[in-house]
Amino acid sequence: MHFRNRVTQMLGVDTPIIQAPMGWIARSQLASAVSNAGAMGIIETSSGELEAIRIEIQKMRKLTEKPFGVNVAQAFVRDPSIVDFIVDQGVQFVSTSAGDPRKYTQTLKEAGLTVFHVVPTLRAAEKAVAAGVDGLIVEGGEGGGFKAATPVSSMVLIPLIRSRFDIPMIAAGGICDGVSMAAAFALGAEGVQMGTRMVSAMESPVHDGWKQSIVSATDTDTVFLQSAGPCLRALRTETTEALARGEGEAMSKLASGKDAVYFGGRMEEGVALTGQVASRIDSVIPVAQIIADTILEYSKTVERLHSEMQPD
Repeated sequence: MHFRNRVTQMLGVDTPIIQAPMGWIARSQLASAVSNAGAMGIIETSSGELEAIRIEIQKMRKLTEKPFGVNVAQAFVRDPSIVDFIVDQGVQFVSTSAGDPRKYTQTLKEAGLTVFHVVPTLRAAEKAVAAGVDGLIVEGGEGGGFKAATPVSSMVLIPLIRSRFDIPMIAAGGICDGVSMAAAFALGAEGVQMGTRMVSAMESPVHDGWKQSIVSATDTDTVFLQSAGPCLRALRTETTEALARGEGEAMSKLASGKDAVYFGGRMEEGVALTGQVASRIDSVIPVAQIIADTILEYSKTVERLHSEMQPD
């Protein structure tokens, strides 16, 4: 089953699913698997490790012939030449986030790239549309990772922004399967972004301890952390509960405990950025199966809803 809408046409993909640009995780190993499955793999920059990112972008050319994109997380990009590098590498899709959408949008569009901006509020969407972006990634507060200080749920935010703008929208936050994808489309999205579902994928580079923590998570097993920088949604542990009580600084703990958590599986030694949708994920499976299962369940869900509507 192939989709045909504004998102698939803009991105050149078979399926309007994109993989979230998670720091240290959204690199060539995971992103190429997503692209090869007919969706949109994304290389991150939020780690700030731009020399490593340059290498990861180059690796993508060897690992996939399918389209892929790069996220420019402006708060963490200290060297603006990364934008020129992205253009020079022939990347056609960029998502921008964590900053003013006016900063790079015009430059990227003049170079022929498609630009979507990540927005957590209606006000942010208004600014992005005014800056001339091609589309929006509308990020609900239930998602994992960096969050706005006043999070708004996807159920509210997506239809609110859709009511104001006729612009392609990708829903992010709470998406892990075909049912949630169908719900996002009903609210006004034309694509979905998966983060936590991709963290738990077989090709994800994180330690299996983190993946298994996602699989075993309940619906209350994430915590919202205030921070001097962006706020965070993370897996609930004794460490993150202490951070939520104000015992330490969340961003600092994220940075200092990255190796222990991400690649060591020692979940109590840091912060594991995870969305509430973890409670709906019950297996570690390959990316291709995630994509295929999502498409099939989406189709069945739409058919079921249609069949339940009977003419008078």
